[in-house]
Amino acid sequence: MSLPRFAVALSLFLLLSPALRAAERDADAPAPHPPGAAIASAHKLATEAGFEILHAGGNAFDAAVAVSSVLSVVEPISSGLGGGGFFLLHDQRSGKDVFIDARETAPAAATPQAYLLANGDFNRDRAENGPWAAGIPGLPAALVHLAKNYGKLPLKTSLGPAIRIARDGFPVYGRLVRGYASRRDVMDRYPGTRAVFQVNGQALKEGDLFKQPDLARTLQLLAERGHDGFYQGEVAKKLIAGVKAEGGQWTAKELAGYQVREREPLRFKYRDWQITTAPPPSSGGVAVAQMLQILEAWDLAKLDEVHRTHLTVEAMRRAFRDRTFYLGDPDFVDIPMKTLMSRDYAAGLRATINPEKATPSDIFSGQPTPLEDDETTHFSIIDGDGNRVAATQTVNLLFGSGLIPPGTGVLLNNEMDDFALKPGTPNAFGVMGFEANAPKPGKRMLSSMTPSFMESADEVAVLGTPGGSRIITMVLLGMLGYDQGLGAQEVAALPRFHHQWYPDVISAESGAFSPQVADALRKMGHTVDLPGDTASGGRGSSHVWGNLQTVSWNRRSNTLTGGADPRNPVGEAKVELSQPAAP
Repeated sequence: MSLPRFAVALSLFLLLSPALRAAERDADAPAPHPPGAAIASAHKLATEAGFEILHAGGNAFDAAVAVSSVLSVVEPISSGLGGGGFFLLHDQRSGKDVFIDARETAPAAATPQAYLLANGDFNRDRAENGPWAAGIPGLPAALVHLAKNYGKLPLKTSLGPAIRIARDGFPVYGRLVRGYASRRDVMDRYPGTRAVFQVNGQALKEGDLFKQPDLARTLQLLAERGHDGFYQGEVAKKLIAGVKAEGGQWTAKELAGYQVREREPLRFKYRDWQITTAPPPSSGGVAVAQMLQILEAWDLAKLDEVHRTHLTVEAMRRAFRDRTFYLGDPDFVDIPMKTLMSRDYAAGLRATINPEKATPSDIFSGQPTPLEDDETTHFSIIDGDGNRVAATQTVNLLFGSGLIPPGTGVLLNNEMDDFALKPGTPNAFGVMGFEANAPKPGKRMLSSMTPSFMESADEVAVLGTPGGSRIITMVLLGMLGYDQGLGAQEVAALPRFHHQWYPDVISAESGAFSPQVADALRKMGHTVDLPGDTASGGRGSSHVWGNLQTVSWNRRSNTLTGGADPRNPVGEAKVELSQPAAP
């Protein structure tokens, strides 16, 4: 694939430790620890913050607090303290994996009826914009939880870079300017938002210094008081007042009562890999497990591109159908996990695939039921002890709900749209849901975020990406890339395609398919949606997708590498090597 000429997106550093030189160990034995640390994030300042904390004596989990919080400052288009996220952790000393669920929760007032117009139609503006679009944020609680339970340094130290950057500012980059322009009609509704993103009534321009003193104050209170610094006291009062001023209905009790959940990650085998990934309320881990277990019967590397793509799409189709009907918040919904994760169930789905012909999605409707931008961010970390973090965080759409409660600097999410607010009605990403994902007070909306680990006898990989419903299929393609022997950079640059059951269309980014491959897939019965192409029955999919961040550790050669997604125009790819100690 010939990628467009975007600047390389991700800042990547490799810090090599002299303590573990390859010459000092058996060349045939896997290294017990990496030779240093690797961090891959969507912004150079976030990656640098992670290394600042490692240099201060922190571990991967302290670094995750720093990277996450700095991304909350420099990427408000994608994530922030007003949103949520998932953190997949591996503690090398204990061998324990844990999944930190910091997904937003539904306010009690956010009933399905609240999102209907007087005539019964779905009120999409309320679902996507302003106070009713926002769930109770989870990211601040996650940062406190990580520092308290897994880090080595005080929260004040790990939040230090974010506080400094919010106070002193950073240069505005092009994606922020373009994103604001595309959402300005919404963001200009709210005085708190205008106060942050405008100077004398004018929007920030590329190269301007973007200072956020209110956000710095909020981060400082979080650093000093932990959970109570955000969910109670000064910040909480301002959040509630700002939401109520715009017609929303948050309460002090539900804000103060927010807690992260520690969940057991999903684990399954694919060929020679042990996969550790996100459980519900993420739909991603279940869907990726289903897709890979369907595909494991074929040696994909030996197939031609057309048949390899066809089979992969058919696996995507079946997994997304199950996502629609069965998945939701496991604290509220009885999910048939044993069946959905079963190899026997996957074999049954596989048996319905015709190797030469597309399966129309309406065949899988199951029973008579209504039919049903990808701005998020991800970072990956491996430290010198072998601890690792895969974290995906979001405010959902570009700049979330667009609402900043005055005096907080906190841009609120619009994750309520990820609920099935009206059963069978597609959300902003075109995916549907039914009762399993209907809103209830305190319930967490279904997500596609899929932070994941891959581990074989020779290699450990950490990966994830933003991308809405396409997150799942981008992670799938990344895992298939690692299985085919690609390096981290090659995995990050892989061309991307996607199918989500409904609409019954293969969408693809620029350069993903040659005209010959696209035509062959159409002859199999697929509708193929290429960028700008509506004549063939597609809708004209977007140019490029996602911002996959990945790091890998080859335990045989004891080397670390990172994948810089070339689609993201922010930052640069960078390597930092320390000098080995003298023999």
